[in-house]
Amino acid sequence: MKRTTLSLFGAAAALAAVTGVAALGGAPPADGTGAEAPARLPVQRSTALCPAPTSSDVGETTYTSFTPLGKSAAGGRKSAAQLLSAAGPAVRSDAKADPKKAGKGAKGAKAPQEAGKPVLSLKEPGKPATATTSSSDAPALVGTADGSLAPGWTTQQTTVIAAGAGRGLHGMTCAAPDTSFWFPGVSTAKGRQDYVHVTNPDTTAAVVDLELYGKDGRIKAPTGEAVNVPPRSTVPVLLSTLTDAPTEDLTLHVAARNGRVGAAVQASDEKLGGDWLTPSGDASADVVLPGIPADATSVRLVAHVPGDDDADLTVRLAGPTGSISPAGHETLHVKSGMTTAVDLGDVTKGQAGSLLLTAEGDSAPVVAALRVTRGKGDKQETAFIPATPALDGRGTAADNRPKGSTLALVAPGKEARVKVTSSAGADGGSPVSKTYTVKAGTTLAVEPPQPGGAKGPYAVTVEKVSGGPVHASRTLALPKDGLPMFTIQPLPDDRSTVAVPEAEQDLSMLNR
Repeated sequence: MKRTTLSLFGAAAALAAVTGVAALGGAPPADGTGAEAPARLPVQRSTALCPAPTSSDVGETTYTSFTPLGKSAAGGRKSAAQLLSAAGPAVRSDAKADPKKAGKGAKGAKAPQEAGKPVLSLKEPGKPATATTSSSDAPALVGTADGSLAPGWTTQQTTVIAAGAGRGLHGMTCAAPDTSFWFPGVSTAKGRQDYVHVTNPDTTAAVVDLELYGKDGRIKAPTGEAVNVPPRSTVPVLLSTLTDAPTEDLTLHVAARNGRVGAAVQASDEKLGGDWLTPSGDASADVVLPGIPADATSVRLVAHVPGDDDADLTVRLAGPTGSISPAGHETLHVKSGMTTAVDLGDVTKGQAGSLLLTAEGDSAPVVAALRVTRGKGDKQETAFIPATPALDGRGTAADNRPKGSTLALVAPGKEARVKVTSSAGADGGSPVSKTYTVKAGTTLAVEPPQPGGAKGPYAVTVEKVSGGPVHASRTLALPKDGLPMFTIQPLPDDRSTVAVPEAEQDLSMLNR
């Protein structure tokens, strides 16, 4: 009894001293409305994981890291933002490996090495920092940002692959670790190589399941079960080693049994180039896929229902002047646990747009993604657009180049006003902002305002000012030798603030 009492007293005293203890029996506000809404305060720490960029000998990768100017966490905490090598080696599982061991290769990983010096360090908010590598064995990176550099910290990984399978522009925003990821649009078809990169940022091992779903439901893939990811390491797994049946349209679910991981899929096609496919937003009855380029020559929609009920969806294309239903594809039925794909062709007809999926009645929520192709013949390139949640506050694309970036802003319901800020360049310049109005049911595609005298890559931050929900993406185009190299990154909310309930010391609870 004495030990229990002392433990409780010590815990309560520590809470009171460090964070304050919420008063449990205080009187309600005088207006009788009940407890006040929690205040939103800047986060004090952010984490991001970047997968190994490429194994190509003709690839060059640029990392761009950025934190927007704004309020920072209180308390004078030291600020730092760094990307370090994930110390463990990348253990690649490929078609030449023993199929019985595919996906289990991490068990042979060597002990983690010291992470060493930072690959990239960000010194101040409001100005991006960059680093480049042309190494074919560049490692996955684990990044953290603290203090004033934490709120909204964003890192972009952009790789140009000059030749070979997957040649083109591969880009992604390095994301925070989690326990569940859905990837509609993966493939095990001939001519396509899709690697899922699973990265463990922690000092204890993680265990994940790799589940594949096709048009008839879950596909038997026992080698994808209980994949071990050693501490601070990355494990790339070739999806075609998980099943004997080549399939064009699949949904991959990465589910962590133990620990937390980052996950992204690098898709490489012998004819259509390639890009990173990042996870779809959480399953929803209303899905927005923003930013189909005006010159898209082919658009393919892949949708999946994770739940137990079927989904009936209305399909609309939000263009510059309003929303229309694509001829012949006005509705979409997706069965429970199954994946459905629809070829929409050149649905944009020369005008940038966004796809809106709206559930009818009590339809089940879905996850979805688009595969977008530009160019013709042997000059085609591919990118992906996953379902993207609305911006509650702001979102950032860290790596932008002069004349190479296009923002897509879509307001599926009510009209909205959006502020777009282009930062100084990594090597100098001055920021500039501009406010745009996005009409209800439309997509506004704009080139971000060019920062004054910018040198080097610059960041673009999108903030919702007023009106209804806004969804956004950024297209980066770096054409080369007639090939329309491009990549598309969704701009989800940067989660730079967190709800913190009002708290105060109440030492009387120690006597209860």
